[in-house]
This record gives sequence, C-alpha cells and structure tokens, in this order.
Amino acid sequence: TMLRTRSTAQRPLLWTAKRCLATLGRFKLPEVKNEPFLHYAPGSAERKALRTALDKAKAEVVEVPCVVDGEEIFTGDVGQQVMPTDHSHVVCNYHQPNEEIVRKAIQATQRAKAEWEELPFHHRASIFRKAADLLATKYRAELCATVMLGTGKNVWQAEIDASVETCDFWRFGPTYVEQIYEMQPPENDAYMWNRQEYRPLEGFVTAISPFNFVAIGANLPSSPALCGNTVVWKPSATATLGNWVIFKILREAGLPDG
Repeated sequence: TMLRTRSTAQRPLLWTAKRCLATLGRFKLPEVKNEPFLHYAPGSAERKALRTALDKAKAEVVEVPCVVDGEEIFTGDVGQQVMPTDHSHVVCNYHQPNEEIVRKAIQATQRAKAEWEELPFHHRASIFRKAADLLATKYRAELCATVMLGTGKNVWQAEIDASVETCDFWRFGPTYVEQIYEMQPPENDAYMWNRQEYRPLEGFVTAISPFNFVAIGANLPSSPALCGNTVVWKPSATATLGNWVIFKILREAGLPDG
C-alpha cells in the first residue's frame, strides 16, 4: 500500500467527514485462531459429506463463465479442466475472455474503486471473515472435492490447502491489516496531530494465481482488496473449478460487484 502522512490542519473537516463517514465506536477485530483440521475418520460426518461432494463433482461438468461487474459472460471460447489422473474426465468448462472483456473488467474496477476504498476497513474485513466462516462450514466438502479431483490432491492435502490455509488467510489477513493501520506517528508538534493513512494503490491490481494451491488463489486477490484496492483476478486454467468455488464464497459473503 502507498503511505500518506498529513496533519489534520492540512485537511478540511468536511472532506474528512465525507471520506471517513461517522465513527461511533472504536472497533477491534475479534481474536483469531488457526482453523482446526478435520481428519475424515471412517464413519465421521465430514467423511460422509466429502464422499457426497466427490460423487456430485464427478457426475457433473460445471460451466464457468467470465464475471465482469456481476455479469456472467459465456463467450463460447471454451477451455476444459480435466482430472490430472484421468485426462478423459472433464471437471469443468471455462469460458475464456477476449480483449473486450478484459477492458470491461478493468473499467469495472475503476467504477467500483471510489466506493470500495472509502468503505470503512472493518466493513471490508467483515466480508473476508464471513467468507472464512462459510468455507469452514457450508463449502468445506465442496471445495475439498474440487481440489482432489481437479488438482490431484489426496484428502489430507486438500484439507490443508483448500480448507485450513484458506480460512487462515481470510481470518489472519484482516488482523494483519488492522495492525498495519494502527502504526501511527509517535510524535506531534505543538498544536498538531499527525495521522497516517495507508492509501490503496492507484489504478487496479491484477492477480494471476497458480494451479497448485487454491489457498493462494484465494489470497492473491483478497489481500489487496482488504486494503481498499480493486482487483482483476485470473486463476490458473488447471485450477479453475476450485477457484470458481472460492469466487462463489466471496460473493455470498458480501463482496460487491466490480
């Protein structure tokens, strides 16, 4: 993030009120702990849920569109993600963007930028904390299944990556940003109050995530977004399905279009 230091004397009061909105309390994020591992023991509820999710994922071929400003675009230029252990088994079809769609995506980030960066930090943080809660419960089996089939991981590798590490990124990330924001100038001249803001970057951030860790696919666009940036996200083609589930979780958690 970019650093800006100004005194209150340099900034009009009305501008400050409009920029920061009313603050009626000093909020602090709840304490975070690492997401507990599930062990998928024979007869356990999580093993049964995972078996159901695997059967469902094997039986369907998901159509994954491009998404620009909330609009799902099916371009017809289709690529396929296949199982690494069975190249004849397609797990999803993904619609590839053209130059026009990429330009629209960039334009969408600029339209959304002002409102997103002016949203109070704790409101942004609450979206990613909610995403972690959804993943830990509602979407855990589905995401693990897509990673096992689409990336070739076993159940323990999927649990480490898709479930636990992704939850930890979405919970600890906001806490780390909060700690950064709390770093303020320790000294002030007479009649002055120095305050420091960590500004979002100009423009937008492009996140191109790798095939081998869906947690990195979740974290690369999430970290800059937490800091008030808008992001164009392009996941690896060979990890499309797992990252599509990540995108669905963020949408349900309240991440706005754009």
